[in-house]
This record gives sequence, structure tokens and C-alpha cells, in this order.
Amino acid sequence: MAAIDPLTAGAVFVATAATDAVYVMFTSAVVARKRVPAASWSAIWYLLSSYAVISYTENAVYVAFAAIGSWVGAFASLTFLHRPPGGPPVGAAPE
Repeated sequence: MAAIDPLTAGAVFVATAATDAVYVMFTSAVVARKRVPAASWSAIWYLLSSYAVISYTENAVYVAFAAIGSWVGAFASLTFLHRPPGGPPVGAAPE
């Protein structure tokens, strides 16, 4: 087993904690049906998880496309799932 680098271990800890905190905020905004906050938290979530994008493409510019795609996806999802108050819940069987 290789030696553990304390700086890397600390960075992984902080990055994971931040990513999970943002995920909780995103989920809360989705549950509350708040499109702009959900879309914004989604974009931030992808920015924090962008290490994989940079690793695979070797170009950090693609992170912007991931964040924008995430924002649009979350916003569109909540737009199409939006129901007026008092209506049937999403996924309910038709009457």
C-alpha cells in the first residue's frame, strides 16, 4: 500500500464535503420546485465534480460546457415537471 499524502487526503475530504453539500442544496431546490436555484446548484455541483472532465479531455474549457448543460438540464426538468397547485402529483395515474 502506498503512503498516504496528507495534503491529497485533505483535498479529497474537502472536495467531497463541498460536493455533497451542494448536492443537498440542489435536491432541496428540486423538492421545492425552484427552477433557477435548482439549475444554479446543479451547475455548481458539476463545477465541483469537473475533475473527471478535465482528466478525460485534458482541457478545462469543457468544464464550462458541463456546467451550462447541467444548468439547462435542471431548469428544463423542473419546467416540464411543474404542475399548478392542486393538480395531481407528477407520475399520478390519469383519472
